[in-house]
Amino acid sequence: INVDIPEEANQNLSFSATERWWEQTDLTKLIISNNKLQSLTDDLRLLPALTVLDIHDNQLTSLPSAIRELENLQKLNVSHNKLKILPEEITNLRNLKGLYLQHNELTCIPRGFEQLSNLEDLDLSNNHLRTVPASFASLSRLLQLNLSSNQLKSLPAEISGMKKLHLKFLALGGNPLRTIRREIINKGTQEVLKYLRSKIKDDGSSQSDSVTETAMTLPSESRVNVHAIISLKILDYSDKQTTLIPDEVFDAVKSNIITSVNFSKNQLCEIPKRIVELKEMVSDVNLSFNKLSFISLELCMLQKLTFLDLRNNFLNSLPEEMESLIRLQTINLSFNRFKILPEVLYRIPTLETILISNNQVGSVDPQKMKTMENLITLDLQNNDLLQIPPELGNCVNLRTLLLDGNPFRVPRAAILMKGTAAILEYLRDRIPT
Repeated sequence: INVDIPEEANQNLSFSATERWWEQTDLTKLIISNNKLQSLTDDLRLLPALTVLDIHDNQLTSLPSAIRELENLQKLNVSHNKLKILPEEITNLRNLKGLYLQHNELTCIPRGFEQLSNLEDLDLSNNHLRTVPASFASLSRLLQLNLSSNQLKSLPAEISGMKKLHLKFLALGGNPLRTIRREIINKGTQEVLKYLRSKIKDDGSSQSDSVTETAMTLPSESRVNVHAIISLKILDYSDKQTTLIPDEVFDAVKSNIITSVNFSKNQLCEIPKRIVELKEMVSDVNLSFNKLSFISLELCMLQKLTFLDLRNNFLNSLPEEMESLIRLQTINLSFNRFKILPEVLYRIPTLETILISNNQVGSVDPQKMKTMENLITLDLQNNDLLQIPPELGNCVNLRTLLLDGNPFRVPRAAILMKGTAAILEYLRDRIPT
């Protein structure tokens, strides 16, 4: 049920009793997205022929157990709701090929999930998952898996055996992973799988040894993870709820090479000035979940920076000096207070991924965006876009364009569901000649 009235509805049609096909034909597709539904009843079982059920962008906190009756279902979209758990009955949907559960409040996966043996596309991003069951490896037909923006600290090595991903795309960004370095994740899916396979071979090593090594500290630096500095090249002072980073954290670096900085989940109101000391080596900076309302010039001096995570802060602008970040590939600005796409981003030609969902963005400049030849992913979900400029369709390098959760009326939800290529084609067809 879309806000837009399809053109067919304007036709004046009448039917005799024998022509009322809707009384004789089973419903196969049901779209009730972008409403305010808080629950679904067990009457869902009365629609056993459904192949598509789209209920994204509602207020559902649970799914009825009757969902097990929809054995013909091939696509289920329950994204952007308030689900905390999934009913085990969902594992009965053996014909399911696409399952979209992103932007919910899920903390775990139900038992028997591996029974969804025909699943090809699974999106669990932006939830609260802490673990992924090793049984995921049994989802032998899975082609695409998105686990980004959860609370995962590790991955089961068995995932590397999924030959169809056997992975083409595995999204892991936005998780507090300790066992996989950011530089490996940035290299893409194949490198992640290669790393996980190597861990299977190394399973003979004692787990207790690694725990002891990770906990190693020096007496004068008891609050600093020295092992992470020396072995993982990470300066980690995250989840401390501190308002400033103590000098001892930077002092602990000494002559070691640091490639990653993680100061996330604190109460920082400004970026520590001493971060500039790492300008010759750091490529990955995570300042998410703080209270930043501006970006200091010290950050703009990190010329080797390729990955910058600034989500969940109070930002509404970026300094023009960020143009000097000539190697920046990925920037995450989600959950801030931006009202427009920051102008300086158009002038960083190396950018491949811009994540700016859950802001108040009301416009983008398609002409300037077309000059960003390396831009592959643009996430504009849950913003205030009242219209999508048709010229955006000329940004043919985009492989992922996410627009759900905006108040525009066209393209309709049916077009958005077809994916990025269909959206761009739709927009191009509407460019004034």
